[in-house]
Amino acid sequence: MSFTVKIHGKDSSREIIAACDSEILGKILIDKEREIEFKVSEEFYGSESFEWEEIVDSISNGRNVNIVGNNIVELAIKNGLIDPKSVIEINGVKHAQIYSL
Repeated sequence: MSFTVKIHGKDSSREIIAACDSEILGKILIDKEREIEFKVSEEFYGSESFEWEEIVDSISNGRNVNIVGNNIVELAIKNGLIDPKSVIEINGVKHAQIYSL
């Protein structure tokens, strides 16, 4: 399994960590019922591939984290980083966010 990650705004108060399963990068997730169109863009999620072990610290220490993909969300749940109740699905693909105030 590989993932892509991009860190936006290196300022710790405004930093956003965006990560996704590499295989969904570039796809558009559509849920017509809820009128959601979610683009998993390289511009937002990055293009460099990493293994879970290489990104878990960034995700666990991030103040604002946006993750999408069944594999990455499941690993985040398994590692206690995300409550499974806070996960949504868009056309069968899991998405979660972590915010620290």
